[in-house]
Amino acid sequence: MFDMQRRNFLRLSSLLGLAGSMPFTSNIAAQKENASSLAAPANDRAYWVSLLDKIATPVLLNMSKGQLRKNMQVEYSATWDGRNKQVAYMEAFGRLIGGIAAFLALPVDGTAEGKVRARLLKQTQESLAHSVDSQSPDYLFWGDGKTTQPLVDAAHIAQALLYAPDALWKPLSEKTKQQFIHEFNTIRRIKPWNNNWVLFAAMIETFLLSIGQPIDEARIDNAIDKINNWYVGDGWYNDGDHFHFDHYNGYVIHPMLVDVLRVNVAHGRRTAKEYESAYKRMQRYASFQERYISPEGTYLVVGRSSTYRVGAFQPLVKLALEQKLPKEIQPAQVRCALTKVMKRMFVPATFTKMDGSR
Repeated sequence: MFDMQRRNFLRLSSLLGLAGSMPFTSNIAAQKENASSLAAPANDRAYWVSLLDKIATPVLLNMSKGQLRKNMQVEYSATWDGRNKQVAYMEAFGRLIGGIAAFLALPVDGTAEGKVRARLLKQTQESLAHSVDSQSPDYLFWGDGKTTQPLVDAAHIAQALLYAPDALWKPLSEKTKQQFIHEFNTIRRIKPWNNNWVLFAAMIETFLLSIGQPIDEARIDNAIDKINNWYVGDGWYNDGDHFHFDHYNGYVIHPMLVDVLRVNVAHGRRTAKEYESAYKRMQRYASFQERYISPEGTYLVVGRSSTYRVGAFQPLVKLALEQKLPKEIQPAQVRCALTKVMKRMFVPATFTKMDGSR
């Protein structure tokens, strides 16, 4: 019983992607109504669920009604690189559900947490339908052959469907499933950059493999072979032809490589030895991640995409969920350390606008 409770708790740790707030112009009353039914968190788990709900609800409540584009305010940096601005909506949705899929896969029950899960699951399923319906106001931008960014966030959607097929894929209508298959096939026109992006192409093809669809084998095998060739030792991979000291080994490389290999090994396409090697490397990398966290809840912030915040710790929590942490790390260490990080990072002002309103 303890092991199952611990496993369920650790499913919450996949707060990957949308780790922060996004302002919305309306539906404030509805968002408050849909906010977490959990009272002041009584323990770590309740705190994690409350935070997950606070992050997820503004996106899912709006998108489930086809109102994400209408109500989500998007601010752009003065140094915006000029890519199609519509990518913001897929980024918000794709990375969010990639992070909460394992939580949504848990059984729905009558507890306060179960009610939160039931609501978010329903909203996610409805949002998935909007995301591929070309007649919906919230039809996502899947690319135009010019902008490459959709490949990244489509891969996070595919990863979510791979993590929770019974909760997120199987309940979809046949029409919606065919629409997803069409978009995932069409997105092959985007060639990944020669870095961690090769795994985004591989993730989408791997999801198609998992549901018995024809695949572009080269987009999978090229990614696996390149990443293996980029291994530099001690749990670290190059991100392309050169080494980058940042958190992309955590954000993308370790978790996606392991997931891609797991499915491809199960389908007889790659060897178990490759999967086992990748898993051991992830365990080694996670041993460093646990040491990054100070007693005060700060951690090493370095390199690109630091705003992804706790998404950097995906290898550590993935191992905790699967009960395969390095032997020197106990599950409680991971729970306590990341709770400290989140309480230090997600202060109340995280969820307010500049004028102090919510």
